[in-house]
Amino acid sequence: MTMIMTRDEIAKRLSEVGYVPDRELAMALSLMDMLGRPLLLEGEAGVGKTEVAKALAAIHGSRLIRLQCYEGLDQSTALYEWNYQRQLLAIRAKESLGGGAGVEEDAVFSEKYLLERPLLSAIRQKQAPVLLIDEVDRADEEFEAFLLELLSDFQVTIPELGTIRAVSIPRVVLTSNGTRELSDALRRRCLYHYVDFPDVDREARIILARVPGISTELALQIARMVEKIRKEELRKVPGVAETLDWTASLVGLGVKNLRDDPETVHDTLMCLLKTAEDRARVTKEVSTRLLGKVA
Repeated sequence: MTMIMTRDEIAKRLSEVGYVPDRELAMALSLMDMLGRPLLLEGEAGVGKTEVAKALAAIHGSRLIRLQCYEGLDQSTALYEWNYQRQLLAIRAKESLGGGAGVEEDAVFSEKYLLERPLLSAIRQKQAPVLLIDEVDRADEEFEAFLLELLSDFQVTIPELGTIRAVSIPRVVLTSNGTRELSDALRRRCLYHYVDFPDVDREARIILARVPGISTELALQIARMVEKIRKEELRKVPGVAETLDWTASLVGLGVKNLRDDPETVHDTLMCLLKTAEDRARVTKEVSTRLLGKVA
């Protein structure tokens, strides 16, 4: 029987692998195991939704299986396909030896020629994996309906092989950037947590957990500066990954205090600002003004 970790235990374990959760997320992950329900994480791009699944796999010592969703994603791509090239070669090899092609139909539609895709692979693991269904809002409604059935029963029917039931039930994390509204049916089947940009204190703790050797003072300065930049009217608000890239750049360049080197601070903002419009908006004057508000 799997031991259910408490909220505080999960928060501690996640922090140990470099992910600093808020209290609500830690509770959601605890209830996810307790109730055996998928967890839907919604929020802006760059807030760390995908990292939750990676960290969850790390603390459980399990495999992470990722299905990246996109418009036009179909069942065969997500579930399974047949290796038609190998099947054809096997049939031709049999024919060359004088066998009949028709006799080989059952043989070629066997496990040997089955190509597992993420969803099928996830239910056939001996140890429960973490199944990440990333950006589910990019897939169409038809695929979402198919997903509901799979997540309800954790089994799939392959016409040539029959019904394949889950060897273990994966921990399922779905992420959405809100590009389209998800169905009520999907939401009903999931626990829900909205992942927002971290506040200054939590972002500083993330920096300290992920960037070796950085001082607490510099981590706080960077977190405060990023918070100020996010409040500017930007086309693409920098996420946590961008914060970590910027931090690594500053540390690599030997910056100890942001106020001591405003020119380097401005020059390295390319790590945070990823469009020409945003780079043009945050001029040297703007970065100097923001830097002046960093205590």
